[in-house]
Amino acid sequence: MSLIRPFPALRPAPGRAQEVIAPPYDVLNTAEARLMAEDRPWSFLHISKPEIDLPPDTDPYAPEVYAKAAENLGRMIDAGVLVQDAEAGYYAYRLIMGEHVQVGLVAAASVADYDTNRIRKHEFTRPDKEDDRVRQIEALNAQTGPVLLAYPHQAEVDSILAAATQSAPDSDGVAEGVNGGGVRHTLWAIRDAATLARLTELFDAMPALYIADGHHRSASASRICASRRASNSQHSGDEAYNYFLSVIFPHHQMRILDYNRVIKDLNGLSEPEFMARVAESFMIEMSDSAVKPARTGEFGLYMNGRWTTLTIRADLIPHDPVGRLDVSLLQNNLIAPILGIDDPRRDKRIDFVGGIRGLAELEKRVDSGEMALALALHPTSMEDLMAVADANEVMPPKSTWFEPKLADGLASHMLD
Repeated sequence: MSLIRPFPALRPAPGRAQEVIAPPYDVLNTAEARLMAEDRPWSFLHISKPEIDLPPDTDPYAPEVYAKAAENLGRMIDAGVLVQDAEAGYYAYRLIMGEHVQVGLVAAASVADYDTNRIRKHEFTRPDKEDDRVRQIEALNAQTGPVLLAYPHQAEVDSILAAATQSAPDSDGVAEGVNGGGVRHTLWAIRDAATLARLTELFDAMPALYIADGHHRSASASRICASRRASNSQHSGDEAYNYFLSVIFPHHQMRILDYNRVIKDLNGLSEPEFMARVAESFMIEMSDSAVKPARTGEFGLYMNGRWTTLTIRADLIPHDPVGRLDVSLLQNNLIAPILGIDDPRRDKRIDFVGGIRGLAELEKRVDSGEMALALALHPTSMEDLMAVADANEVMPPKSTWFEPKLADGLASHMLD
């Protein structure tokens, strides 16, 4: 079984991509999706967030929601808005966000290699979120949300994908987004048999792929594969359910933004007491402007209208791949011991702000009185993510914020 293989994607018909593509289902809430899909009957949000077509008080996990998703998918296929390719292929996928450009490969990735950790993880999953994706995929008999993967730098793969983008695209559109959108999504079908075979061969030679985003989608694909394999007496390993929808980018092109923290109070400390505790582990330097950390081990602190640069003491940086992450250094040396937040997954005193919103959002949350302080971090690197995954470890919560996001609806993987 190959690490990846071509597949016949269900895609927007020629000229329809702009009407179809939508943000990923998990980056916007139901109210935002309802507003975004208003007067857009072919938006993929009608499939990925189908509760928008049901009464406002509908439970988004109710059976009728998944049934509505299947109904809407069938409607879009019947109307010719979505069309499945006649032959299996790979697809070059280019994202453009401002000056940033990245080109990856849309492919079906092996569930077996996910199960054996050749497709490597770095996050825990939640059973309730897995259950939701399982029900959605089963209702549609399709995987519509791609898993974002990274491959270690491979110059020939990069070259093949770059060459594919020189022809006229098969799909092209600019996606609306929660924060204004403006990301251009362009797709090229790769059909040449020799090129398909060479891409498969090059990926088979790779030691591993890395999940960047989509741990619940990949885990649900594994569960569905196990269930269908058990119930299929003719199981061969070649069935579509043995693979999952993925978009795979070279790790050096991927962009991780900072994932910052805002905290409600000083855990009963006065500001001088808090700063004295911070000084035990960090060098402190006042700043005349907003602090965007420039390197690992450096942090920005915003409190009472002032920015301060914090730099962790070198002797407090461990060598293990999880402990040396900036999110771990901050959690283990400030947030937990000083502010008393031991479980950032569940503690209501802490919130997280993606770097796409900028440092001004941190100032706004504090200046409003909602939060007592904000902490700005340097982004986690792809190399650090890969080192954690290679060590079979798990990153702390809210360690990475990938931008740009993939679009839902540009390519789906049918399970029949």
